[in-house]
Amino acid sequence: MILQIQGLRFRYPDGRVALGGVDLEVGASERVALVGANGAGKTTILLHLIAMLRGEGSIVVDGTPVSEKTVDDVRRKVGLVFQDPDDQLFCPTVGEDVGFGPRNLGLDEAEVESRVHDVLAAVGLHGYEDREPHRLSLGEKKRVALAGVLAMRPALLVLDEPSANLDPRARRSLVDLLRRIEGAMLIATHDLDLVLDLGARVVVLAGGRTVAGGPADEILRDVAVLREHGLEPPLSLRALA
Repeated sequence: MILQIQGLRFRYPDGRVALGGVDLEVGASERVALVGANGAGKTTILLHLIAMLRGEGSIVVDGTPVSEKTVDDVRRKVGLVFQDPDDQLFCPTVGEDVGFGPRNLGLDEAEVESRVHDVLAAVGLHGYEDREPHRLSLGEKKRVALAGVLAMRPALLVLDEPSANLDPRARRSLVDLLRRIEGAMLIATHDLDLVLDLGARVVVLAGGRTVAGGPADEILRDVAVLREHGLEPPLSLRALA
């Protein structure tokens, strides 16, 4: 297993329970989607994976338990792409942004440039090295943020609402890109059509707990379960509702 979470609990300082004992596993090359209404606990789980939040329970990433002593190692293994790419892009050029992580690993410049070239080509942004991130479209910014994470070659790719605010063309392009990416992937999203398109295993969260789980074709056809927890079936399956 690339990711193993057992009994994860977290309470915010105001006393609100965000996670009430979550168990979750992601296998090598497996795609898993966390779905649920706002406040279900999706993003809270993701932030625990990079030790930005610390709760009770255990998290093991690619054989490494998450703890104060392993933060740096874990953050090299978990590649988190935030919902808003402007939270992730801060360098003057695309090439510098994508190469920032590999340079911090102490890789030589030839290896950094090779990774930047390869991942930009992989996300469809070949030749963008000298472009200014703030002048790009939202879809392009999301691809740059993804490229910066892929350049680190993480064991687990984690995406928080990857299709949020994208127009239909940019969304379709993103789906096609995610389909081509190999390796373990954990996605937190409201976009159930994206989940269906990717064929991800679905984990439904509500009130910080897992309430359902299984193959996308099975869970996303269960209209009663989805609506009970504040979700609507994918548009492609809406006729069943």
